[in-house]
Amino acid sequence: MIEKIYRSSVIEKPKFTLSILIILLLSFGYFAKDFQLDASSDTLLLENDPDLKYLREVNTKYGSKDFLVLTYAPKENLLSPVVVKNLTDLKNDLVSLRWVSNVITILDVPLLKNNDDPLSERIKNYKTLSSKDSDKKRGFDEIINSPIYKEFVISKDGKTSGILVYIKTDKKLSSLIKTKNNYLDRKDKDQLTSEDKKKYKKFLKEYDDYKKSYNQKNHQNINEIRIILENYKDTAKIHLGGIPMIADDMMTFIKNDIIVFGAGVFLFIVCTLWFIFRNLLWVFIPLLSCFFSVLIMVGLLGLVGWKVTVISSNFIALMLILTMAMNIHMSVRYLQFKKENPSISNSEAILWTSGKMFWPILYTVLTTICAFLSLIFSDIKPIIDFGWMMTVGLLVSLSITFTLLPAILNILSKENVNYEGEKKSIITSFLSKFAQKNTKTIFVSTLLVIIVSIIGITKLEVENSFINYFDKKTEIYKGMKLIDDELGGTTPLDIIIKFPDKEEIEKTDDDFDSWDDEDKDEAKYWFTRNKIDRITKVHDYLDNLQAVGKVISFASMVKVAEDLNDGKELQGLEMGILYTKIPDSIKKEIIDPYISITNNEARINLRILDSKEDLRRNDLITKINHDLENQLGLNRKEFKLAGVLILFNNLLQSLFKSQILTLGIVMVGITVMFLILFRNITLSLIGVVPNFMAAFLILGIVGLLEIPLDMMTITIAAITIGIAVDNSIHYIYRFKEEFKKINNYNLTLEKCHNTVGVAILNTSITIVFGFSILVLSNFIPTIYFGIFTGIAMLLAMISVLTLLPKLILIVKPFDNG
Repeated sequence: MIEKIYRSSVIEKPKFTLSILIILLLSFGYFAKDFQLDASSDTLLLENDPDLKYLREVNTKYGSKDFLVLTYAPKENLLSPVVVKNLTDLKNDLVSLRWVSNVITILDVPLLKNNDDPLSERIKNYKTLSSKDSDKKRGFDEIINSPIYKEFVISKDGKTSGILVYIKTDKKLSSLIKTKNNYLDRKDKDQLTSEDKKKYKKFLKEYDDYKKSYNQKNHQNINEIRIILENYKDTAKIHLGGIPMIADDMMTFIKNDIIVFGAGVFLFIVCTLWFIFRNLLWVFIPLLSCFFSVLIMVGLLGLVGWKVTVISSNFIALMLILTMAMNIHMSVRYLQFKKENPSISNSEAILWTSGKMFWPILYTVLTTICAFLSLIFSDIKPIIDFGWMMTVGLLVSLSITFTLLPAILNILSKENVNYEGEKKSIITSFLSKFAQKNTKTIFVSTLLVIIVSIIGITKLEVENSFINYFDKKTEIYKGMKLIDDELGGTTPLDIIIKFPDKEEIEKTDDDFDSWDDEDKDEAKYWFTRNKIDRITKVHDYLDNLQAVGKVISFASMVKVAEDLNDGKELQGLEMGILYTKIPDSIKKEIIDPYISITNNEARINLRILDSKEDLRRNDLITKINHDLENQLGLNRKEFKLAGVLILFNNLLQSLFKSQILTLGIVMVGITVMFLILFRNITLSLIGVVPNFMAAFLILGIVGLLEIPLDMMTITIAAITIGIAVDNSIHYIYRFKEEFKKINNYNLTLEKCHNTVGVAILNTSITIVFGFSILVLSNFIPTIYFGIFTGIAMLLAMISVLTLLPKLILIVKPFDNG
């Protein structure tokens, strides 16, 4: 029934089929204009992570601002008149930008030790380095030795200055984010009604539209600041950093990757097809299938609003590679059949080829889909989307392969076709003889592969070194590296200390009391020596950790205050009174972000030295949690860690667990598919062995090379198995078919190596070199993904053409010949 429908619609009416496909192409092509990219930090977070919710609460309590960081390393001394003038001019240029709210440089830091006036006067009427009557040398020494500003706005050696460029808050975006988070909280608690879900869907459209315009505005902002910096490149070595810049550069990387990957794979496909077929027709037909598949898929992504992230930026390259592999198998089988049966009509040859190739190609697609669907078990939306994206993409490619290719072939192909590629391949002929005659070599090699895999896999670990995700030539890497080396680290981590509800208020007589004759502010009574000591104890512990750069907390302010008080230890009430006397401008910047009197807690902010080679982030988080409880004596309920470091670590740990678990599901799922396809348990088991070995060997190599698994490389094993088993399916399916005619294992092996073996060789080489295009990315995980997946595919191909046939010869899974 299906064959009749296929014959009457696709084979006998190729122009009608082509017309329908063109209509589909134009329809989905229209929606390609809505194709979107997303490089926001949200794409690298677990949506339902409780630590994400807690970080949002922390940011609400203590304030959170978007800002850019500049590292400014002048050729002369920072205090030289020329440098001060250049720095002042740079600040003025930055402040003039409409989207900048404030700029802080070394020239703006309050100096409290710059003269010998009474302390109250120095605090109320503080000077800065830009003040005309300030003592520049004395002020510089104060800043470079300040517990607050050292490694914040100036490096330890005093040669590099940090410039903080605060961005005006986008009130509408903040409101939309707040609404979105509220929806997500209610969704997690299953509190959304059907009406709420409709409103949420409508709201997401508004949110996405505004986010898109915000990203465009951010791109313009980054361009504007880079134009300004270009004017000062001769006066100092300047690097730009900060999350807004990283997000914008990531967007540029994704765009470049899509273009480069697509163009690179396209050119390689053209060369490969010409090398295989030496005929323009056979270059044109597979390329047309690739074009239809990719454009329809891009339009579909635009239609349903699926955004492409750095995780899925290689989906076009993958679709091109996998679509072409299907087309090569179809084309080679058609040409082989035509050569063996020259008298048969073109339509019948196409129908026969489609019938013969449908099941093996369908199962290769299903096994690959099984691998990509394993990604949906992660809690990371971009990875889930990538899994679904490739699943739908493969179904589109399958449909196009069995409709467009036969239709075009029927319209354009001549009755008599010469296939130069039918000549015996030296490589497959060699592998055929090798498989038959080298039993000991094959099994010893297999044993070595298993041993290497086991040893390497035991050494695998996950890491989230964000700085090492980027090429050393990129602005992101240079900026982050300099901030890491000179300005106290990059990746932020917060420790929130919670205090008991009530503490006894201290009574004291001190010079500070005289400041408070008219002050009625009860905030001063919150401060106690116990709280100060606890904050200081945790602060000092963190400051002594090798992986930690800059630590800043209320203890930093206390150290400054005690230094101003001639080194005398301040009691709680004295500190409270001093707090009420500090100008709001200073309080807002250096105190309020580190204590919350209302919530009776304090925040210690630190930055991790992300570029430190021996840094193990998960171990560091575990150590801090353990030591705060066991060495410093804090109750587990009295502290909590928060920050980007925690979120990224959660992401990778979650992905590692989910992918290792689902790898087993992929293996079982593919084995079951083999059983359904071949109806032979022995054949199914020996069919999956070569591919599983290739995947595990790659994981072993990654482990032995001590390359940490990340969001991309951790998916290699599952995806490799899914793609590599295609070769096993094609080989076994053809072996089974040819064995019925030849009834001799060795002769069948030689026949398969010279027919389907050539197609496997060609598609594997195409896939290997197709993945190698990914090395042109600026995103290191994508490069690793391309390299190791390519190597895995090469190993799988060699294994399928040596180990698999050897196992077939030994086990003899078919009727005896």
